[in-house]
Amino acid sequence: MVHSEMLVVLALGAGLAGFIDTIAGGGGLITLPLLLLSGLPPVAALATNKLQGSFGTLVATLTLLTRRQIVLAEIGLGFAMAFCGGVIGALAVRWIQPKALDVLIPIVLGGIALYFLFAPNAGEIAGRARMAPALYRQLAVPIIGFYDGFFGPGTGSFFALAGVALRGETLLRATAFAKVLNFASNLAAFLIFLLAGKVVWLAGAAMVCGQILGAYAGAHAVIRGGARLIRPLIVVICFVMLARYAWQKGLFSGTL
Repeated sequence: MVHSEMLVVLALGAGLAGFIDTIAGGGGLITLPLLLLSGLPPVAALATNKLQGSFGTLVATLTLLTRRQIVLAEIGLGFAMAFCGGVIGALAVRWIQPKALDVLIPIVLGGIALYFLFAPNAGEIAGRARMAPALYRQLAVPIIGFYDGFFGPGTGSFFALAGVALRGETLLRATAFAKVLNFASNLAAFLIFLLAGKVVWLAGAAMVCGQILGAYAGAHAVIRGGARLIRPLIVVICFVMLARYAWQKGLFSGTL
């Protein structure tokens, strides 16, 4: 059981996470620790996190769609591939040790942060595509979707970077499409956890309320702020996630 006071904390935390996640990704840095702090077992925390995250990314997607930042006809295949990746990632939670990601994730996060930090004009205007659309959707998108289904924090940043670096998209466009792909992988993982009976509905419902408000505000901030708002937040979020990984592994205290 989750106490009423903790439900309020979860709702507020989800609201902040929804806002940050819509702009830069990384909202799971807030919601996952809160769910674990509430006393949920790790798999139940992951499952409930996917419930509330699915609503957040759905609201962000619908808001950007109605504001014509997303073209519906262009997202079908990407949605399907991200969904497939999310399904496989959620299923893999049972068989793959999360420690397998301990080396890869910090490297990728550091790379994203450094890319946007030292390439200040990246994503200001559309650039040269380095990967064909079909290959991008069939390779890069499901790989990131797999990560989201398996773990999750930072998925929005990964999708945004992939859109800028591999497809030459503007950062605003890449971030908008990242919400669609993130929604697909979130939804896929949620459905897998739902079938397994791992979702804690009371905690999830409280967080959904916060996520809806936060994601709605975040989507409007993306439209109004553009790359000037998105880029610094991506850099900050990536460095925060790196610091959290280092703290988790005891690097700050000198222990491993």
